[in-house]
Amino acid sequence: MALPTLRIIGFIIGIFLITLAMSMVVPMGTLVVFERSQDIQSFLWASLITFVAGLVLVLPGRPDNVNLRPRDMYLLTVSSWVVVCVFAALPFLLTQHISYTDAFFESMSGITATGSTVLSHLDEMSPGILMWRSMLHWLGGIGFIGMAVAILPLLRIGGMRLFQTESSDRSEKVMPRSHMVAKFIVLVYVGFTALGTLGFWWAGMSPFDAVNHAMSAISTGGFSTSDLSLGKWQQPAVHWVAIVVMILGSLPFALYVSTLRGNRQALLRDQQVQGMLMLLVVTWLVLGTWYWATTELPWWTAFRHVALNVTSVVTTTGFALGDYSLWGNFSLMLFFYLGFIGGCSGSTAGGIKIFRFQVAYILLKSNLNQLIHPRAVIKQKYNGHRLDEEIVRSILTFSFFFGFTVGIIALALSLLGLDWMTALTGAASTVSGVGPGLGEVIGPAGNFATLPDAAKWILALGMLLGRLEIITVLILCMPAFWRH
Repeated sequence: MALPTLRIIGFIIGIFLITLAMSMVVPMGTLVVFERSQDIQSFLWASLITFVAGLVLVLPGRPDNVNLRPRDMYLLTVSSWVVVCVFAALPFLLTQHISYTDAFFESMSGITATGSTVLSHLDEMSPGILMWRSMLHWLGGIGFIGMAVAILPLLRIGGMRLFQTESSDRSEKVMPRSHMVAKFIVLVYVGFTALGTLGFWWAGMSPFDAVNHAMSAISTGGFSTSDLSLGKWQQPAVHWVAIVVMILGSLPFALYVSTLRGNRQALLRDQQVQGMLMLLVVTWLVLGTWYWATTELPWWTAFRHVALNVTSVVTTTGFALGDYSLWGNFSLMLFFYLGFIGGCSGSTAGGIKIFRFQVAYILLKSNLNQLIHPRAVIKQKYNGHRLDEEIVRSILTFSFFFGFTVGIIALALSLLGLDWMTALTGAASTVSGVGPGLGEVIGPAGNFATLPDAAKWILALGMLLGRLEIITVLILCMPAFWRH
């Protein structure tokens, strides 16, 4: 790879690091407000180290007349996420006095909006660290939206061309210029965060908890300020606000821009959105009725518990209201399946994504009809787009490697001595971005602190692979990529 190209990539990463360093001012301000000045020095050092590293990369300047090719974007995407995680771990390392393995795991979980954690006793933890965890979710969430809307379609990743430019690749564009699309998406993201903060505050949270949970919910991350997650707040209004904000974060953000620009039916007519909402409502009703029938809770209370936990898992957020792994084998298996689905493309949610399941159903239906009518010409369309061979191939490739990645990571974890449930659900939850797994160790009532260091590095890799749609990372392992 040419030196000017590496200089451009380094320049862009340097800007990211300077932005990250400046972001550390927010938790420092939080510490001042809460009069917890003992951690400010640690954040200052972390910010200074990050800023200097970014400055070193930026000072050489951006080479003139050199532009990044699509293949260069693979390296930029992967390297920027890894480098940012390396430096985002410094506040955890300096304030919590944990190992770098744990610090990197926490920062990777934060930036990728996974929500798996190695930290406990959150209720007594430094407010600066709690704010930093939520901010990593928030920054990673908007970063992934930008990547999903602008970069992944360009790289032809996993069928993402179906959602080019404005997350649905229609002939008419949301804005005449892509940077205007990004600007409006950021405004929508900030607006939803503000509304979520007001909603949580109104529902009964303190302003500090409201801000943290709003950032965590809109990014579908899942970090909380309490070990009990949302179980600490028994007010039903808190739970319903969380459900609404999680759903908002899991829908295509570019369609919000379309709605603001006058296309009032953009969200309602989108097949992804329709499928997502239908899945949630049906699952709420079925599991909610089952949970009510097997417990002594009133139906509406059981429905609320189910609605929050199901929405959290489907949107890959990771909030929990009680330990749903204790609800019985049926719910245990259902939650395991739901964790693979994920939200919509172009949202902050992880997982396989709704549209891939919908396309798979279209292909199955088309193939069955072709067997019944061998001479018929059957058109395969999704959201008004023709499903050409390249799109179908990329979706099948992604889906295969998604399952393959989960299987390999689970196998590697089992070699380290983890029991099968911890290994399998840990691999699935990190690659999907759900956060907590199932079982006594990493379930909703536990965390990842007791896992071996090697397991944490493997799971951190799983978070990165899942967040960057797997193929983006795997292509860097091809020798042909590094040849001119």
